[in-house]
Amino acid sequence: MIPGGVNSPVRAFRAVGGDPPFIVRGNGPYLWDADGNKYIDYVGSWGPLILGHAPADVVESISRAARNGASFGASTSAEADLAEMIISAFPHIEKIRFVSSGTEATMSAIRLARAYTRRKYIVKFEGCYHGHADALLVKAGSGVATLGIPGSAGVPEEFTQFTLALPFNDHDALEQAFNKFRGQIACVIVEPVVGNMGCVPPERGYLDELREITHRDNALLIFDEVMTGFRVAYGGAQELYGILPDLTTLGKIIGGGLPVGAYGGQSEIMQLVSPLGPVYQAGTLSGNPLAMTAGLTTLRYLRDHKKMIYALLDKLGGELMAGIAAAAKYAGVPICCNRVGSMFTWFFTAGPVTDWDSAAKSDTEAFGNFFRAMLDNGIYLPPSQFEAAFLSAAHTHEDIEQTIAAARQAFAMSAPSIRMKAVR
Repeated sequence: MIPGGVNSPVRAFRAVGGDPPFIVRGNGPYLWDADGNKYIDYVGSWGPLILGHAPADVVESISRAARNGASFGASTSAEADLAEMIISAFPHIEKIRFVSSGTEATMSAIRLARAYTRRKYIVKFEGCYHGHADALLVKAGSGVATLGIPGSAGVPEEFTQFTLALPFNDHDALEQAFNKFRGQIACVIVEPVVGNMGCVPPERGYLDELREITHRDNALLIFDEVMTGFRVAYGGAQELYGILPDLTTLGKIIGGGLPVGAYGGQSEIMQLVSPLGPVYQAGTLSGNPLAMTAGLTTLRYLRDHKKMIYALLDKLGGELMAGIAAAAKYAGVPICCNRVGSMFTWFFTAGPVTDWDSAAKSDTEAFGNFFRAMLDNGIYLPPSQFEAAFLSAAHTHEDIEQTIAAARQAFAMSAPSIRMKAVR
């Protein structure tokens, strides 16, 4: 009836084994499945639920908007209100266009970059996932990495011949690409904190180099902040690292848990988008009133409580990672803990993990065993070694303590098999 029984590949649990639970309800940091099992959730719908599941204000705002109509295919005041709020948080964005997904946002931003520069080549990074548009399914992360495939069937070579996939955090590869294709690269698109091969932060100075080299070659720099926007800081990774890109793509949190995406940048670039200019992009559900209202309510809450919320997320994240690292060390299980704010990943490798090649050295069998043990103990993690996990402001210190206790048991169970593997 549904291919693989799922509507997104990672949900099938092929990488971790076992049968995926069917979720029926979420509240705060918790999920309940169809069998009545309760879980502490660190997936958060893959990032957007920074306030937790079903926050009262967001639910009420969606209900109120729905009573006025779910979709019009026409302009609403909520679009303008949300645009104004995002622009106030991201200094380089002067104009913004809403779409219905992160895939649409990145696809449209790249089309716009090519039109603005009148160039064909784009640079992306191995292990970074920017949606399932044809030209971007080259050494992509997320489910592509989880399933162990290099790209996707159905994508002709001609569609990817102008995509240059480079190793993340590799300064020399970047210089070589721009020397070889000088004056031909339209843009560099990057997850400033990678979340789709697991959480991988940029090395010190790497984002500065991306900014400098694109500026020098008159190429555009696109920050894909679909995950990081409003999560690693209120103003996203560009606020955290002090880098202003030319274009930004957003999603996840700006819809408050409903389907949404956006791309924005300087007026000079954005005025090329139809109806002002020749770059065509459209969508019946773009700016959907339910998503706009949910996003607006979420961002208002983050804005009004940002000092408290981001400090809490960082504190809880630090406690969680320190506890897990200590539990793994005690059990003799080699792991590498990567975290930026409320994004994190436990890689089952001694590390460090700085790019796709080092992430791919992870023991995915050990991760699968750990995942299943944690699930049995009421902890819901991303069912893939190569996906970031997320905290929400609804998580508590008690949730963190319970998770660390579950990890101690999981490591104790997996340590003998890991040691045997090391001996062989």
